[in-house]
Amino acid sequence: MATRNLVQNEQGTTMVEFALIVVVLLSIVFGIIEFGVLLFDQHVLTNASREGARAGVVSRATRLPVSDVMDVVEHYCQQHLVTFGGDALPTTVVVRSGSSFGDDLDVTVTYPFSFLVLSNFGLGPITLTAKTRMKME
Repeated sequence: MATRNLVQNEQGTTMVEFALIVVVLLSIVFGIIEFGVLLFDQHVLTNASREGARAGVVSRATRLPVSDVMDVVEHYCQQHLVTFGGDALPTTVVVRSGSSFGDDLDVTVTYPFSFLVLSNFGLGPITLTAKTRMKME
């Protein structure tokens, strides 16, 4: 009889322990997912800056204007960035270019990444930046 009461008393303890552990485990799982998305978005920004630089350095009769290079970067970001209901456009796209063969073309892309769940734990937006430098052809 005493053993039966002991088992019933432990059932409530098990539920409390489970509730505490589930909160910790879900926080870890969502943290892993959100940092994975952060790394993916950093990769997308790197590729967007590379695509913009590639579009700007290709040898043409007339060089691609800076605004068109910025459009290439913004279009790439709109197509590939993972956002949680926010804007998929980078905040700044800076293009510094020369106009003759051998000059450098710099494309810098900046994007504020906002966490979905981890922002509740005090993690604010993180600024992601990617920069690509290529020689004009």
